[in-house]
Amino acid sequence: MSTRESMPYDLVIVGGGPAGLAAAIRAKQQAAVMGVEISVCILEKGSEIGAHILSGAVVDPRALDELLPEWRTMDSPMTVPVTENHHWILTEDKCREFPHGLLPPFMNNKGCYTVSLGNLCRWLAGQAEALGVEIFPGFAAAEVLFNEDGSVKGVATGDMGVARDGSHKPSYQPGLELHAKYTFFAEGVRGHLSKQLISRFALDSDSDPQIFGIGLKELWDIDPAKHVPGKVIHTQGWPLDEANGGGFLYHQANGQVALGFSVWLNYANPYLSPFDEFQRWKTHPAIKAILEGGRRVSYGARAINDGGWQSVPKLAFPGGALIGCAAGFVNVPRIKGSHTAMKSGMMAADAAVDAIASQRGHDELAAYQDAYKKSWVYDELRMVRNTLPAVEKFGNFIGTGIAGITMWMEYLGYGLPFTMKNHPDWKSLRKKRDSKPIAYPKPDGVYSFDKLSSVFISNTNHEEDQPVHLKLKDPEVPIRVNLPLYDEPAQRYCPAGVYEVVGEETGEPRFQINAQNCVHCKTCDIKDPSQNIVWVVPEGGGGPNYPNM
Repeated sequence: MSTRESMPYDLVIVGGGPAGLAAAIRAKQQAAVMGVEISVCILEKGSEIGAHILSGAVVDPRALDELLPEWRTMDSPMTVPVTENHHWILTEDKCREFPHGLLPPFMNNKGCYTVSLGNLCRWLAGQAEALGVEIFPGFAAAEVLFNEDGSVKGVATGDMGVARDGSHKPSYQPGLELHAKYTFFAEGVRGHLSKQLISRFALDSDSDPQIFGIGLKELWDIDPAKHVPGKVIHTQGWPLDEANGGGFLYHQANGQVALGFSVWLNYANPYLSPFDEFQRWKTHPAIKAILEGGRRVSYGARAINDGGWQSVPKLAFPGGALIGCAAGFVNVPRIKGSHTAMKSGMMAADAAVDAIASQRGHDELAAYQDAYKKSWVYDELRMVRNTLPAVEKFGNFIGTGIAGITMWMEYLGYGLPFTMKNHPDWKSLRKKRDSKPIAYPKPDGVYSFDKLSSVFISNTNHEEDQPVHLKLKDPEVPIRVNLPLYDEPAQRYCPAGVYEVVGEETGEPRFQINAQNCVHCKTCDIKDPSQNIVWVVPEGGGGPNYPNM
């Protein structure tokens, strides 16, 4: 066994997304105000900051205004304010505009910006480093370390240079231990370590199960004559008829549009393919007209926290805290979560710096939990807590109407005296015998594409000779259980062609995992009806390399 080296810090942050970077910046700012020195480091599993960041994104600058009030004069990438808001209701060949005046004012995007969230994170990383934060990209936190009293001691990065069979290659290097007084887990949706901590400390014992969607996104260069910087379009309806979700199209900087499609993972038909629904959506006449003459330049996918207020777990535990999407602060009706993620990191940082200045460490940051309950994040999520469950329960048409009424009532101060429940997504699939197969059109190579060509432009890369990071609790379940009952839905819910059933024509089907295709969306860890797939981190630096998603 190799001995791992260790490095001590006051604060270690796992994940270099909006929450982790905001926490690091705030910690350094608060330490300076209080006249104390603290050491802060960020571990990022992607090859660089932003490599694994994927979002729409239309960003509410509220948290950034608090964190860096002068950001507008600091060469930030947030340069395109929203200029137009549109909500389209699609049928197969028609598009109807939904009047924005029927929505509560908080649903308006006035004052928001459309931007590459990856580029915003790169810029935030520069601000953090200027304050003395140490950032280590390409290092995946693979293990939580604990003190003898059960509190979190820190994390260990994964070993490098391990072959698929577990042997050590000539390039082998043992992982590194990072010890901290407090460790923040900002891994994003369905974080590998966060999931373990939620279970170990029973952080979800008083909350609903977290529920999810999958978001798929492409970046297109379009005809300059059609480009309207700041124009924001959201769609509802076609092509989904057996699931909830919708599309978005944002006119961003440099003549590009970011467009994408989300599908809630509570869908029931095992034959549904979120990727193919996205490709079909782009062939709608209203969407096609915008893309005509354009060129697709990037693709990616990521799970989204949809649970909202009632699914936020307890945030603090001895020695650490969950921040950002590791906990789940997305405001689903507003289709925004970056501002709430950043604010959560800032609140956690305030609590940690106060504790460190008082010579504390490895205890529970109760002040963070208290701050959350008094914050605008809490109020914002509570106001829309019944929106998604209403649509889930009553369907797209009636449910959307009921959801709108609940939002108006909350906005006007007539708060509802109840909170609707969330239910685990993996339990929602029907058996294949009760479901109708879906015949998706073949990709045309102009507007719609296949999975493998899409993965290619996500710049996804993994070292092939390494242990498979998609673990099966029972290798027999995919063929013995999932195939006869559900026609093995992993073949369709995965947006990257990772899972295949091969050899069916010979009568000897075999479940094949193409782990090198994985874009780290985590959908398999969420939607598998047998809960048999466990996503763990691969070797650091692996996965997608999104340029400006």
